[in-house]
Amino acid sequence: MKEISAGGVVYCKKDNQLLIQMIQDRYGKMTLAKGKMEPGETIEQTALREVWEETGITGTIKEPIEIIKYQYSKLNSGVIDKEVHYYLIEAASGELQAQIEEIRGVEWLNPIDAWKQQKLGGYHNNHSVLLKALDKLGIKVE
Repeated sequence: MKEISAGGVVYCKKDNQLLIQMIQDRYGKMTLAKGKMEPGETIEQTALREVWEETGITGTIKEPIEIIKYQYSKLNSGVIDKEVHYYLIEAASGELQAQIEEIRGVEWLNPIDAWKQQKLGGYHNNHSVLLKALDKLGIKVE
C-alpha cells in the first residue's frame, strides 16, 4: 500500500529577520507541518492545507524541496510505502496556532535555532529537508 503526504518548511520575514516554523508533534519530536493527501487534492494543495490546519498559517509555495520515502508498518494494513513531498512555503497570513488534536505546539524560530531543534529533537529524515530549505533561503548551517 502507498501513502502520499505533503508539507513544507514555512518561513516568514518579520522586522527584517528570517524565521522558520517548527512544530512539536504529539510524540514530542520537532518536525515540519505535513499530512496525508485527501481524495481530489493535488500534492501542492495537500501541503498548503496541512500547514494551515496544523499551524493556522496560510502560505504560498515557492518551490519544491525534496521527496522523502520510507516504510512503516500499520496494524491490519501491513507495510506502508510512505512518500512525503516537502515544499518551501512563504507565510502569507494567519495567526500561529497549534492544531491541538494532532500537535503539541508550533513556533517561529531563527534559522540557527530551527536547525539546532531539528538536530537535537527532530526526525532524522527531516535533516536534509531543512538543510536544503535553509540553503534555498541563503542560510548556511552546520
